[in-house]
Amino acid sequence: MTAKKNSTKKKTTKNQKEKTVSIKEQLLIEKDKNLRLFAEFDNFRKRTAKERIELFSTASQDIMTSLLPILDNFERSFKVNQPKEDDGILLIYNQFKAELEKKGLKEIENPIGKTLDTDFHEAITNIPTENEEDKGKIVDVIEKGYLLSSKVLRYTKVVVAN
Repeated sequence: MTAKKNSTKKKTTKNQKEKTVSIKEQLLIEKDKNLRLFAEFDNFRKRTAKERIELFSTASQDIMTSLLPILDNFERSFKVNQPKEDDGILLIYNQFKAELEKKGLKEIENPIGKTLDTDFHEAITNIPTENEEDKGKIVDVIEKGYLLSSKVLRYTKVVVAN
């Protein structure tokens, strides 16, 4: 009988060890699942925060694009009419431009004399030049370019010496 009890104890101990190993394995599996779920949620949270920031920074893109021709017309008008500093139209233009700048609109700097940069400029036409130094450089601006935050809203349309 003692041999029978010993073998039963060994079986019971072996079963308990298997259960213990099985429970430890399950615990490790559950910990791993939990860590993966947490990492996935953290990535989701970061991605949505980034998308939200990007959305806010470019939410006004459509309205800004539709207002750019108005800004161009103001400037064309000033070239022809030469307004004085206290003219109402000039005051309205300055206020309009200041409000657009508050919303993140920036004028791309004047590129005349610089090399064509296709990240900011769109070459409309080429003009032949005799001077070798001027080749590939911008000689005239047809239409100003603008940035909204750091994204190009409208490329500067330029004429390039060739």
